Amino acid sequence: MAVNTGTYTGEAGVVKFSDDGSAVAAVASVRSFTVEQSTDTIEDTTMSSDGAFRTYKGGLSTFSGTIDCYLRDDDDPQRSFFTSIGNNAAAIELYPSGETTGVKLTGDVIITSHSISASFDAMTEVSISFTGSGALTRTDL
Repeated sequence: MAVNTGTYTGEAGVVKFSDDGSAVAAVASVRSFTVEQSTDTIEDTTMSSDGAFRTYKGGLSTFSGTIDCYLRDDDDPQRSFFTSIGNNAAAIELYPSGETTGVKLTGDVIITSHSISASFDAMTEVSISFTGSGALTRTDL
């Protein structure tokens, strides 16, 4: 029986996406993806005798990320990235180490940009950027 070491590898990562309210579907030919979650900070420093340090409180949170894949014209989820840019929030599911281990990240996103790169001696690639709308939910698998 395999022993879980607490670390994972990304080669089995999966991205699922839907921009029309239907069930999410796997995006083909994903090479990598990133997700960043951040929180604003609000300064609440007051005058005091030890006035050498600023103090802060947590503010609003957000998440954003990118997805890089080989360009496929036969993949509906990948094609929908192009048609949904700037539209209302779409559903995304991210599995950093596969659908059966690690974590699943889910949320609603707005596609903010996409770019295509092509070169003489490489595959044609597409990079998609997104911003979360609402919470990013983590589920342990």
